[in-house]
Amino acid sequence: MKRLDREIQEKIEPVIYNSPAMKLLTPVLFLLLNLLPSPVLAQDRSYGRSMVITDRGIVATSHTLASQAGAQILAHGGSAIDAAIAANAVLGVTEPMMNGVGGDLFLIYWDAKTGKLYGLNSSGWAPRGLSIEYLKQKGIFQMPQAGIDSVTVPGAVEGWSKAHARFGKLPWKDLFTPAIYYAEHGYPVPELIHGFWEGEEQVLKQTPEAQRIYLPGGKVPEVGEMFSNPDLGKTLRLIAEGDLVVVHNHGTRHAGDSGMAIMDIFRLEDGKIVEHWDVIQDVPESAANSNTMF
Repeated sequence: MKRLDREIQEKIEPVIYNSPAMKLLTPVLFLLLNLLPSPVLAQDRSYGRSMVITDRGIVATSHTLASQAGAQILAHGGSAIDAAIAANAVLGVTEPMMNGVGGDLFLIYWDAKTGKLYGLNSSGWAPRGLSIEYLKQKGIFQMPQAGIDSVTVPGAVEGWSKAHARFGKLPWKDLFTPAIYYAEHGYPVPELIHGFWEGEEQVLKQTPEAQRIYLPGGKVPEVGEMFSNPDLGKTLRLIAEGDLVVVHNHGTRHAGDSGMAIMDIFRLEDGKIVEHWDVIQDVPESAANSNTMF
């Protein structure tokens, strides 16, 4: 019986393996077999970059310059919070469409030494003059997604300050050196950010100040073109020096170390201030509410 099976197999196999269909399927089957995971090659990473492995800290962000800034802070003996602040500040420069010094901050921090997890909600309050009645008078019954009425009191910088006071090691001013450099000297615009920029070109053209800053020469910066933001550089220098600058219709004033952030929000239309209200936020008071490390 076994001899008969062997004889049948010997007659059938040449027919199968030499058939035109099998000749076409063989390379496909070979490819599929090579793609199947195996215990030996389960961790094979020949298709991409090797993992980054170090015992001295890793900084991962959406922009190489920001990651580099954070890594430099770690190399100089900074804490994870120091590195995060430095990287976040650079992102505010290199990714204009994302969160910057005028936005909010939410933070989760793991302290390996104590084994404790901390959270920080540093989201800003609504401006004092932005009441429900005010919005109803303008015919607004849902949260505005654009324009001055969508702006809240910025909480990012105060969040940085609270986190640095608790977990920082390096001097506050040193954390902003990379961001200030890129804001003043410029950085090459990468493809992805250029795409976002290009998609918002018409929106930027609606506001003269936005057009002046973000559409140099009246157009979106090209891929690889150097873009700088000296105005943001000045703001970052004031933050690094411990001063909060506030621009309003009477000029510029500084809050300094008084613990008071004073902000005037206004909209310019044809060179005239059409809406204006003061926003006064006592930092210690806000720390007991929205800006709390818990």
